[in-house]
Amino acid sequence: MKNTERTVSVKVTRNGPYLVTGPVPLSDQTIGTDAAGQSQEWVERDLPAAGASFALCRCGHSHKKPFCDGSHAKVGFDGTEVADRTPYLERAQAFDGPELALLDVESLCAFARFCDPNGQVWNEVAETGDASVRETFVRQVQKCPSGRLVVWDKARQEALEPQVEPSIGFIEDPAEGCSGPIWLRGGIAVIAADGTEYEVRQRMTLCRCGGSKNKPFCDGTHAAIKFHAK
Repeated sequence: MKNTERTVSVKVTRNGPYLVTGPVPLSDQTIGTDAAGQSQEWVERDLPAAGASFALCRCGHSHKKPFCDGSHAKVGFDGTEVADRTPYLERAQAFDGPELALLDVESLCAFARFCDPNGQVWNEVAETGDASVRETFVRQVQKCPSGRLVVWDKARQEALEPQVEPSIGFIEDPAEGCSGPIWLRGGIAVIAADGTEYEVRQRMTLCRCGGSKNKPFCDGTHAAIKFHAK
């Protein structure tokens, strides 16, 4: 991980907000769908810079979303972290293809559904010997915001990840009629309330509806409860 990619960190506070340190671009990230309602593209809208440090709501009740306004104390938010801290590669299930494999840690799913078009990526991986299928497969997997899904190059024994600068996005999901998680991109460090650091990854999604059973990470609960950040 490059040093420049570690200039931004997110500290999970005990039953409180995420404290972000370091200047980082912010954006709304909307899931764009096709005529059939399937996820196809990310539609990005830049947001004003928030400064060198700021607090993001994770209880879901702030009236200043995405920023914290202290509502977590008023509602008695329980933000206990329960996510498995085992490294991704030790947990991942592999689906084999000719030159590529698909790695999957289902508990990280943020329900963005870029995996579904074209017969689903779990089936596509076996056909990635075809250049056109390979291109579509890699694009779909890399659009998975949570990093649940990873393309693995078997010859090089490494993940094929989109190389992007650190940034934070706030996901909107019009097809499901809800707001999604906080999307961390570019290797942003996440530090638990107990001071330990989670594995640094290129793509991660943090819960902001307050309802995840995999805190601090998103588990798709926002869609079930129709969470709205707007």
